[in-house]
Amino acid sequence: MPDTFDLVSILALTATLAVVVILIGLRIRRVGFTSLVLIALALGIGIGVLFQGHLDYVAFIGDAYIQIITAIVAPLIFISILSSVTSLGSTAKLRTIGLSSLFWLLLTNAIAIVLTLAVALTVGLGRGAELELSSEGSDALSGLVKPLDQVLLGLLPSNIAGDVASNGIVPIILFAVLFAVAFLVANRNRDPRLQTFKHFIDGAKQVVMTAVGFVIELTPYAVLALVATTTATAIARIETVIALVGVLVLTIGLAFVSAYVINGVLLRVFADVNPLRWFKFLTPAQYTAFTTQSSVGTLPVTIPTLIRRVGVKEEVAAFTAPIGTTIGMPGCSGIWPILVAVFSVHALGIDYSLADYLALAGICLLVSLGTAGVPGTAIVSATAVLTAVGLPLEILVLLIPISAVAGTASTMANVSAAATAATIVARRQGVLDDAVFLSSGAPDPAETAVDAAPAVRDGASATRDDAAVRAAEPTDLDATRELNIPDEIILGRCELPGSRTAAEPPLTTTIR
Repeated sequence: MPDTFDLVSILALTATLAVVVILIGLRIRRVGFTSLVLIALALGIGIGVLFQGHLDYVAFIGDAYIQIITAIVAPLIFISILSSVTSLGSTAKLRTIGLSSLFWLLLTNAIAIVLTLAVALTVGLGRGAELELSSEGSDALSGLVKPLDQVLLGLLPSNIAGDVASNGIVPIILFAVLFAVAFLVANRNRDPRLQTFKHFIDGAKQVVMTAVGFVIELTPYAVLALVATTTATAIARIETVIALVGVLVLTIGLAFVSAYVINGVLLRVFADVNPLRWFKFLTPAQYTAFTTQSSVGTLPVTIPTLIRRVGVKEEVAAFTAPIGTTIGMPGCSGIWPILVAVFSVHALGIDYSLADYLALAGICLLVSLGTAGVPGTAIVSATAVLTAVGLPLEILVLLIPISAVAGTASTMANVSAAATAATIVARRQGVLDDAVFLSSGAPDPAETAVDAAPAVRDGASATRDDAAVRAAEPTDLDATRELNIPDEIILGRCELPGSRTAAEPPLTTTIR
């Protein structure tokens, strides 16, 4: 917030609050949730253009929303995984789902890396650029790269309270899996005393999901503030954005190709679902991710959306979706680092062979594992890749002003890839409910609570013919039936340093 009184900032806040009142009125009149988010997006652009440079108070609204929704991520992941895995009945199923999730998440990133490398080399990204590099700011970036042993230790739970406080996704997942496996082993003989623990976990899940629903209802108003500040930031950096327009255009273009073309093909070939229908369910999630830029914030809505719209069984959705926010991530850990590296090679006139580019691709894929759970994924990934291949970090300092803009599309690609992987894993495990996918519409959550259709049994694909039989069977999904959660949104953010509150390193680098 501004240190001194700023009348224009007050006017900007007043205008924003007036629009919020209008949006609330539209919500009361039962305007669809998707339409409300789109209206907020359009009006947010207008506020950003009109009040650029005076949006400190407005930015507070968006930042507050990000903090609130991030606060419920840790309990959501822990309770969802614990509830889902304890319902598996055996550790063998958990092992199969885990390996399959890892494979498909890394595959989506590998495809994005190869495609990005091919396109960047074909168009000659960075050729002819005259750079004046400064080391100012690069020292701070080099500090982001941690030794391999520290990275690996950081993935293990040490203090669960600290992991929850810092939203350490991987440690939380491992801790939840540890508890769930312990329950499965202790409950081999179906001990009645352990059922009390299971009932408690299932009840806690319902409470957490209800709280998620409350927070998600605030999304349109947060989108208004977040889009306004993002628009103002882009306008303030317009000269740098124009100078680096090639990198920006390729980042956004390849992110959309990854999200729609690559994922569409994977969904059709390996999940045997209609990609257009699938994207229809995920579209509101994608443009919400585009505006909010929070990969971790995806989870409160990704999980119920996959279960209740796509038909992914909860045991898969609750496991693969959280993993997808830290591993793979084609937008922030694939497309962006490769484009930065190729731009560096061409702009500096470095002689790179085919073997060098193949090594670059391999390192980038490994880095997408090594940065799991580390805040600032896009910057950390690019820093690690440049350091590993010996390219100067000063190039990354030059590109920081456009990283926040590029991060919008990158986050959307991350969200799409995680949802795609979950869908494919469910199909390959025989737990993708076609009855849910084919019957799902997009009713407004204010008008009706959408039932979570029962998941199919392990080892058999669902069809509409046996849906009636399964509907009569009690499942662990019944607890989600009455939850009033908008089924149309996902939040995502690469959390790029400097895009919200972190101070950017001084930029003395110029481009002509």
